Amino acid sequence: MRYKVLFCLLALFILSCETEVKTKDSLLEHLPPNPALVIKITNLPNFKSELKNNAFLTKTKGFPVYKEVLDKLDDLSYLSTDATCVLGLYEVGKGNYDFILVAKKKPEIFNVEEVSNKTVETLQYEDATITKYTLDGNEVFQMPGEKEIILTSSRLLMENMVRTKESTAVDPTLEKLYETTAANKSGTVFMNLGSNASLLSLKEETDTDKPFSEWISLDFTANSDEVSLNGIAIASDSTKNFVNLFKGTSPLTNKTPALAPLNAQAVISYTFDDYQVFAKNQNTYFDRIKPVDSLFNTIEEVGVIYLNNQKVVLLNSYGTDSLFDFLDSSKASSESYQGSEIMELQNKNFLNEGFAPLISGFESNFCVILENSFVFSEDKESLQTIISNHNGTSSFSNSPLYQTAKAPLASESSMLFVANDTGIDLFAEKELAPDLFESIKDADLEDYTFAGQLVGDTDFAHLNLLVSKIGKTVENNTVTPLFTLELDTDLAIDPLFVKNHRTNKQEIVVQDKNNVLYLISTEGKVLWTKQLEGRIQAPIQQVDIYRNGRLQLAFCTNNQFMIVDRNGDDVPPFKIDFEGGNLNPLAVFDYDGNKDYRFVITQGKKVFMYNNKAKIVSGFKFTEASSPILGIPQHFRVGNRDYLVFRLEDNTIKILHRVGNDRIKVAEKIDFSSNEAFLYKNKITVTNKTGVLHQIDTNGKLTATNFNLNKDHGMYATSNTLVLMDDNVLSIKGKKVELDLGVYTKPKIFYIYDKIYVSVTDIQNQKIYLYDSQAEPISNFPVYGSSLIDLTDMDNDKKLELVAKDQDNSIIVYKIN
Repeated sequence: MRYKVLFCLLALFILSCETEVKTKDSLLEHLPPNPALVIKITNLPNFKSELKNNAFLTKTKGFPVYKEVLDKLDDLSYLSTDATCVLGLYEVGKGNYDFILVAKKKPEIFNVEEVSNKTVETLQYEDATITKYTLDGNEVFQMPGEKEIILTSSRLLMENMVRTKESTAVDPTLEKLYETTAANKSGTVFMNLGSNASLLSLKEETDTDKPFSEWISLDFTANSDEVSLNGIAIASDSTKNFVNLFKGTSPLTNKTPALAPLNAQAVISYTFDDYQVFAKNQNTYFDRIKPVDSLFNTIEEVGVIYLNNQKVVLLNSYGTDSLFDFLDSSKASSESYQGSEIMELQNKNFLNEGFAPLISGFESNFCVILENSFVFSEDKESLQTIISNHNGTSSFSNSPLYQTAKAPLASESSMLFVANDTGIDLFAEKELAPDLFESIKDADLEDYTFAGQLVGDTDFAHLNLLVSKIGKTVENNTVTPLFTLELDTDLAIDPLFVKNHRTNKQEIVVQDKNNVLYLISTEGKVLWTKQLEGRIQAPIQQVDIYRNGRLQLAFCTNNQFMIVDRNGDDVPPFKIDFEGGNLNPLAVFDYDGNKDYRFVITQGKKVFMYNNKAKIVSGFKFTEASSPILGIPQHFRVGNRDYLVFRLEDNTIKILHRVGNDRIKVAEKIDFSSNEAFLYKNKITVTNKTGVLHQIDTNGKLTATNFNLNKDHGMYATSNTLVLMDDNVLSIKGKKVELDLGVYTKPKIFYIYDKIYVSVTDIQNQKIYLYDSQAEPISNFPVYGSSLIDLTDMDNDKKLELVAKDQDNSIIVYKIN
């Protein structure tokens, strides 16, 4: 709705008036009737300074949609006074505005002596003498009075003022607001919202549109990082305005932000202490006679959360029985998600009917009940994100964006609106004329929070509007779900991050059990799908076979070695079939880090090594092992020597040169566990099925350390960090952590921004754990998930994201702040 972007627009209009004023006497009677906007400036130097030094106004000053107004107001920079001035903007044609400025007359108030490019003319109109200034191509007309000086950018407006001569009758509401402005504010904005859609650059109104209020009065304050507008909105009992929906009700504490995910684009909360009064106000608003339904008697808050450009609607209640019975009777089906029941509803329009105009154009397809909140969405994924957020420890209300916005506002609101830059883009696209929307979209506003608050009172409403840089000192130690995405069927492999070489950000690749490969964007959008002939033997590798910075995905299925490009197309000739199938995962060796890859495919005892042109490397001699090969072959580099490691089913380990000859011969048999080989402390490190750690140094010396681990233990190692998972005991560098009983994956180590992270997942209880190198838990873990994770900085903001399997057929992405 239009009021959602009002605060942003008003800041722009104030920017358009960079030269105004100071007085106790009303100057309004000198203005012609029906101004689109009136600004009273009580301290011109402060006002100019606040405008000049505010970063937000500087960013938005160049919006082309207001260029004509700004150009005309440029000449007011020659105004110099410590007296109050009043500026009125008037629409003199569709979308064409001129100004009139009235100020107490003082010597040298309008000094243009220093302007080099100027002309001055004297005009006569009836019995009045008008001075016309042309200053750098702009026209300004002056009509001096006995006590006031009047300036305007329009000769037509000036002539109209001459003809009327007598003082104009001032709108009584405007006059009342004018006389009650704060003397300590540098400026105050007045606007009649019922008749100024074009000034606001709103789209054309429909028959059902009604103004926010009749008049608003907003005191202006700005510093380098913040623009604040505080005042009142007035609507008489006889008018059908938005603010009258809350007449006779008391504002309450807004609970919606606490249920919104941290990454919500915007949150709107409406509260009232008496639904019956609100419903009667609705009838007046729509000019209708309709019995008040008791179904919503216990509702005291209506919330809207904007998440990934989708709406989620909340009804907060102090008693749930009657509404629950209604929803239960409308239930088409249901399913459980993270311990909560998601209901699919048959009645999809009852929220629009019950809470218009707060809710409109919304289909209540799904619903979940979280404590005393009924949460509705059009798609199931949005509800899953809400549930995951509710089960976690983070929310929109904890975000720096919300905390920055809420700090100067009242603790209780009839309406509260908070948005980030993408939220403002969303509303601007829906509500504003295309030229202003494009200007807002192109502006760099990602560091700002936008807020609006309405607090109902007896005969008026308090209105607070805010644009502020997000506070950088607010502690932000949270984990929040970014999105969930449901695939067509169950996952076949765990999701992984892969780099987009065009944006330098990370995307997600995953395959389902129908052998469909998905590439998913950072916003949870499926970029493409590709039908494969078989199941991928994870993991998927990323390579640059042309050495031009463009990355491809390389992998083996059960019977094929494939490389596909960023668009999902096959990269010829890398689609090689292997008769008999049963391939192991692909190994990629880059010996010297120069992208002269060796692709190693193992099938039973056979070993195939390909180069960047999909040709067999003829010089590699290890083409067949004595026994079937286990897992992924490994390449390690110690000093200037390469070590190629193959584990065999007959319990032997082969450690080879680049050409495939033995580099180290190991006579001892090792009954290998399911863990891969790692290089730890410059030693090739494996474990056996009885929990013995075997290490082979570069001279071939083998040492064994018995950790007495169970057969299904997990092991992962980097050059200096060893992690073991045995039943429910996690050991990191010898420090042990006892976790809850469960069924745990193998551990995994990530080294990101000079910090080590260790992850393990309890797939029985769907809990993801994350620890640092000292075995200390990362704050706000565990979180929900049911697979090994991948961890990275997905969007290059120095904050990490993790991806994991959520339900059997869905993935979930979390952000770690």
